[in-house]
Amino acid sequence: MAESLQAVVPATGAEQFQAGLWRQNPILVQALGMCPVLAVSNTAVNALTMGLATASVLLASALVISSLRRIIPAQVRLASFVLVIATFVTVTDMLIEAIAIDVHRALGAFIPLIVANCLILGRMEAHASRRPPTAAALDALGMGGGFVLCLLTLGSVRELLGNGSLFGIAVMPAGFEPWVVMLLPGGGFFALAGLVLAGRWLSRTPARQGVGP
Repeated sequence: MAESLQAVVPATGAEQFQAGLWRQNPILVQALGMCPVLAVSNTAVNALTMGLATASVLLASALVISSLRRIIPAQVRLASFVLVIATFVTVTDMLIEAIAIDVHRALGAFIPLIVANCLILGRMEAHASRRPPTAAALDALGMGGGFVLCLLTLGSVRELLGNGSLFGIAVMPAGFEPWVVMLLPGGGFFALAGLVLAGRWLSRTPARQGVGP
């Protein structure tokens, strides 16, 4: 198991970071953390806040778990991961509540549910617990960055089409008729499907270069 995990880890720091942004993107490729992706991406502000909160917890947890990987007993490995993640989720939840109470209310229970996000726990088990802090941080930054970019894209598209605004600022012409469905759960599925389709199409384009007829 360890050997197979090691084989898929990119060789350089740049590749570790870039893999999470695109080639192993947690949303487009791995389909991880779909619950908050669909639930809170109805506005750009909510999507950005949730993305940054998740990425911050991922980075902080990866650094701590990587630093303690040699002293965490194997018998309580998963319990230790959850404890570390829950600690940073609690801190993040309190910070968002103190800084932006309206956004905190809009996100509701989805901030505490970051603890159960399979993206974070999966990266702790597959990477942070097996790599030094620098490698763990690069992996977390890439995965967290890819998560933020996709979530922000979804939130921006849904708010723009569903409300004619972006970050609460009206940007569409006065005669624009909002697509209310984009603010509903069904609109989240439509927007996510379009984003995944675009990502798959773009990822296949380089593979065709240099291929004969």
